[in-house]
Amino acid sequence: MTVERIENMCGGEGHVIIKRILDEKQLNGKCGLFAEVTLEPGCSLGYHEHHGESETYYIISGKGDYNDNGRIRPVTAGKKTFTPDGCGHGLANTGNENLVFMALIIFD
Repeated sequence: MTVERIENMCGGEGHVIIKRILDEKQLNGKCGLFAEVTLEPGCSLGYHEHHGESETYYIISGKGDYNDNGRIRPVTAGKKTFTPDGCGHGLANTGNENLVFMALIIFD
């Protein structure tokens, strides 16, 4: 597994910590990402669109506001989000603890 810290990801605030569970070879050209992602308090992943792929988040802990193609809704542990091809999303940590989620990008 590799861990990277990305500042202002997709125009978001602060940084995002991505722990890649599988590498490119293990994803075998079928997926773009399978990772545990952490947003520390006050950090966000900026709104972005997906083309030729979909992305699913599964919230492990924390709470946040999920921008679902322009509609904001709260997310907490146990919630799932799905962004289909041609749509967009973003996520902001609105709590006092880390917002941790699994992210899976599947190519169409």
